[in-house]
Amino acid sequence: MRLKKPILEIKKLSIRLKKNPAKKIIDDVSFELYENEIFSIIGESGSGKSLISMSILKLLNMNNFLISGNIQFEGNNLLDIDYGNIKNVRGNKISMVFQEPMTALNPTMKIGKQIFESYKTHFPNNLIEIENKINFLLKKTRLNTINNLNEKYPHELSGGQQQRVMLIMALSCSPKILIADEPTTALDITIQKEIILILKELQKTENLSIIFISHDLGLVNKFSERLLILKAGRIVEQGKNELIFRSPEEKYTKGLISLYAKNKKINLKISDYKNQKILSVRNLYKYYSTSKGLFSNKNDFCALKNINFDVFEGETLGVIGESGSGKSTLSNILLKVCNIDQGNVYYKKQKISELNGEKLDEFRNQVQAIFQDPSASLNPNQTVEKILSEGISYHKILQSKSQIKSRVIELLDNVNLNEGYLKRYPHQLSGGQKQRLCIARAISLNPKLIICDEAVSALDISTQHTIIKLLNNLKKQLKLSYIFITHDLSVARLIADRILVLKKGEIVELNSAEKVFKSPKNSYTKKLISVLH
Repeated sequence: MRLKKPILEIKKLSIRLKKNPAKKIIDDVSFELYENEIFSIIGESGSGKSLISMSILKLLNMNNFLISGNIQFEGNNLLDIDYGNIKNVRGNKISMVFQEPMTALNPTMKIGKQIFESYKTHFPNNLIEIENKINFLLKKTRLNTINNLNEKYPHELSGGQQQRVMLIMALSCSPKILIADEPTTALDITIQKEIILILKELQKTENLSIIFISHDLGLVNKFSERLLILKAGRIVEQGKNELIFRSPEEKYTKGLISLYAKNKKINLKISDYKNQKILSVRNLYKYYSTSKGLFSNKNDFCALKNINFDVFEGETLGVIGESGSGKSTLSNILLKVCNIDQGNVYYKKQKISELNGEKLDEFRNQVQAIFQDPSASLNPNQTVEKILSEGISYHKILQSKSQIKSRVIELLDNVNLNEGYLKRYPHQLSGGQKQRLCIARAISLNPKLIICDEAVSALDISTQHTIIKLLNNLKKQLKLSYIFITHDLSVARLIADRILVLKKGEIVELNSAEKVFKSPKNSYTKKLISVLH
């Protein structure tokens, strides 16, 4: 395909922190975006991907940053134009879609009003044009099939539906460029594919140029035409996808592509389960109410239906399912965050519903959790030392301050961090370091079972592999069992011994990882695995 003229040119973009101007956090980055092109920027957490995208629209707080270089768009350097003029560019000519739609949507306003308001701003006197444009995009994004969409609030939509609403709002004024900053990271694999197909279709119908920012090599390989690879604010390599994936020049690129290739391979161990059961779930049901008012039926939605499975000592059980399949509800029940409506969960042959007092404290010590977003589960006002020592002190595992500090240093060593991190706060850590801290906190109470709920889904591929390797090493070293909940099948096959597949609250398949990936029995499982290829 012959590329057209550049619509956006970034030349020697550099960004420094005002408090440390000697160090460039973005170092002389240059690239071009062509008309009707999909161009990807890929890199690990902290590589500078989002800083570049926010610089284009002057969204960075200039009290904190020093920016130099040139961002040419329609004959102007966007870095030089004033606030009044950049407002005319934002949304009108260059739009942006972010990773978390729930943080961008107003939780107190109905979806229909939010969409309408975004269009009314640009077409105040043409209600017919607004209605036609919205209906066209609702159809393109497949949101026209949702009953009563306009009257729903954001929390009543799935993550994929929320992201499609954000796409419609971003396209309200027919921009020339769409910046998609990790728009599929938090979504399961089938919804990711839907969003990508929608973006490709919109690129053609809306004559869009797209900058697609991601840490997912698989998505980038399928979606874009050219890509740029960033590491620590510097360009490592850029060019056509097919050339870079076929014959990368740089060592760093070769390493990333090697990890991507490993993710695609099926290389599964066969485990023999003769160990004791550590957890058993029998005939489990969980209901929620979806109706409102005094006469609502508490049991009108079945989130989990007749769930039965075991977890063995030393095993990693992978739990796979799309958004809404019941994964998080199951996690909450196993952690005793919510109650069981029917059936039983046994931990070491004890019903967890009957645990109280000292036995409940012992259960809470022995069953720990690692969540998806480490930033949200860490206290931003506490140091690493305080975060790791808090549980040890509260549960009186150790008494003296010197013993507790020695244990904290030992925990850091377990997750490949050192004593130098003790006085740091969460915001001073990278995404991977935060997740290691969460793992260290989880093992601080000497648990037997850890529930990992989307524990690596927000991390880039190299950090994912580092965390998975760490979890596997800790499992052997500390004789742990894991329930590893994820929507990413490529991650599940790297860590799981057996896999349980959930669909709409029911188990549709439960078998060894090898059998699930090589010869799935259920049509739904086959569909999930087909998306990987």
